[in-house]
Amino acid sequence: MILLDVPRMVCLPSLITLHLRGVTYFSEDSLQRLLTNCPVLEDLLVHHRFGDMKMKKFAVIVPSLQRLSLDIPFDVDELVINTPSLKYFKLVHRNSKSHYCSIENMPELREAIVDVQFPDLKSLIRSIASVKRLEFCLTADISEGVFGDDFVFNKLEHLKLCSCAQNLSNVLVWLLKVSPNLQGLDLHRIYDHENEGLVSWTHPSTVPECMLSSLQTFGWSEYLGRLQDRDLVAYILENTRSLKTATISTDDDCLVPELEMLKELALCSRASASCKLVFDLNH
Repeated sequence: MILLDVPRMVCLPSLITLHLRGVTYFSEDSLQRLLTNCPVLEDLLVHHRFGDMKMKKFAVIVPSLQRLSLDIPFDVDELVINTPSLKYFKLVHRNSKSHYCSIENMPELREAIVDVQFPDLKSLIRSIASVKRLEFCLTADISEGVFGDDFVFNKLEHLKLCSCAQNLSNVLVWLLKVSPNLQGLDLHRIYDHENEGLVSWTHPSTVPECMLSSLQTFGWSEYLGRLQDRDLVAYILENTRSLKTATISTDDDCLVPELEMLKELALCSRASASCKLVFDLNH
């Protein structure tokens, strides 16, 4: 075990990259005290140990930071992130209880990977609204309305959405609605998540703007072939006017015979006459 105790007078004036894995901190102030004394830090990675439960307040306040990767596998009482120069952000955070969360706007952010479970999402969602590329997994059973409709992912072009969540339908519909310039959509499973797949699918009342104008590629890996899965693929094919390619990948967990699946999807009508339907049948 590595115990980090930061002297008050420490200073690392030239440090650009700092990676901390499995470090136990002497106090809740140790990490931020270290970061405060790294005035030109650009790349920070912090992966906490699951057993380090004393870190109830977690803060990263670094004006110069451009890349930030955080893995916090336990509950905290307070999460504060203030990184106005950030361009890349990865957050893996499991927190089952309500807690204070302040994530300031990141106007330079271009790519984010968000794999979270905690009740208050609005501060997080607002902070990443400028991204062009987003990988997203939300393992919480919530309704679409929790996200709010008062902001838009205007710059989002590529979205990867983890298919493990029970609320996948709500999250997908919401993201399509608030991403008017989306060009690529991929449904996939993050490597250490269960492949629970889509529980149900209900067509939204209106077709999202991105499906009428900008969406060009759609992919679904580890496709299971159930009725709700087929209905979602059919909805994408039938309503996406600019779609160029739809790629469906399966594995050994596919629940319908391959030939039956191929026939079902090949017979779906397509809004785009130039759309190619590609099958990647893994064994």
